[in-house]
Amino acid sequence: MTTPVDGLGEALAAVDAFDRALVAGLSRPQPARVADLTELAHAVAGSPLAARVAEAVGKAAAGAAGEDHFLALAAARTALLGAAHDALTARADESTGRPRGEASTAASDQRQTVNLLLAARTWLADLARAGWQGIDHELVGSAAQIVSAMLPDPALRRLATLLDGFAAELAASCPGASLDRFPARRWGDLWARALLLTRPGATASRPAAPVTGRLLPLGVDLHEHATAAQAQVHAVFEPTDGGAPRLVRASVSVPKPDTVVAAGVWQLLRPHLPLLTALGEGRSMQLTDMPLTEDGDLIWDDDRARTGEPADAFATARVALPAATAPPTAPLDRHTAGLAEPVFLEGYTTRQDGDSPLTFGFAGHSLAVDTDRIPAAGPLTPEAVAASRACIGLLRWDDGAFHVQPLAVETTVRKKTVALQAGAWAGGTTDKTGVKAEKAATDAVTVLRERAGRLLRT
Repeated sequence: MTTPVDGLGEALAAVDAFDRALVAGLSRPQPARVADLTELAHAVAGSPLAARVAEAVGKAAAGAAGEDHFLALAAARTALLGAAHDALTARADESTGRPRGEASTAASDQRQTVNLLLAARTWLADLARAGWQGIDHELVGSAAQIVSAMLPDPALRRLATLLDGFAAELAASCPGASLDRFPARRWGDLWARALLLTRPGATASRPAAPVTGRLLPLGVDLHEHATAAQAQVHAVFEPTDGGAPRLVRASVSVPKPDTVVAAGVWQLLRPHLPLLTALGEGRSMQLTDMPLTEDGDLIWDDDRARTGEPADAFATARVALPAATAPPTAPLDRHTAGLAEPVFLEGYTTRQDGDSPLTFGFAGHSLAVDTDRIPAAGPLTPEAVAASRACIGLLRWDDGAFHVQPLAVETTVRKKTVALQAGAWAGGTTDKTGVKAEKAATDAVTVLRERAGRLLRT
């Protein structure tokens, strides 16, 4: 895992070059930015995109690029990041010895309103021409009407939500001319993803099939934002028909007030996904005809699940995880930032010098540990990880190297082996810190509901 991946640096350098061009804008690119665009074209010269991207770069260099040309540039950027994702995934599979399923063709969705897609594409093209340095409130605010028209249509809601969030980020940074630094990779990601989603059929539904069997949770990855939270449970699914075990995910997202933090977040998530309670209690779940997408996502239905027998996550990690088949990744989800492979590690040493990150050591090699991703909504702490001897985590890639995000660890407390889960409080807790946070969350939600009720009555 420490050996360089051939071509990875060059692919990411081409993405960075295009992102520099987006910062300055593509209405009248300067010679340095034309060189950046040319680097993108050279990076895909051996692919089926070569001719269209070369034409698009030529038009952009002349300041005459149209919406189809911007679409070709977005496709080239996305393809490079997808290739980087595939190379890193292959390296992770090689390291874990894990098999991976193959993707099939998704069914096209013909329900989308073409006029709204074209309106969104026009706005994104205007952004590219202006560049991040040229954005202003008038340009960014023109997305509001498009988003409002899209939101009622379920087929367009994914794009509408992306545009809404993207526009909000840009509005918070207006005017662009006043900024010293730009989140070029992030805004480039959002711009390219949104532009590709304006293609009819881009949001095609992935194949899903009902599955029956036992679900063995490994851990939960909690994402918290000021106004939203998401919990994603990673698990091993064992089908009753004797088929190979599979890695699967189950997710739930909820809006939240910014006053609900730490363990109080579980209070908002728990009612929407009983699997969180099972994980907190260390139990399996029995699924009956639960829809499972080809990409490994369970489309959760409470009526198709019931709580099963006790299931220790570390026993699952030691016995079932090594033989589990990993799901393929949907085309538009192929991105280096999306890599999150469940792994089990033990027999390592830990080391941390000063302000340097914690590392796990294996036979002279080291793997960085991302303790910043450990949520405050559980008993798992960086100190517990540093004292651990076994870890369930997610293998990720960032800043040019692999690292692991801990989901659970085994450590020794008073000469006894203790397991600490990041999601241990998901189903409720008697821990003093957790109880206090849950009570504060209850009080905050109660006050907000009373205020909302008074507003509605008036």
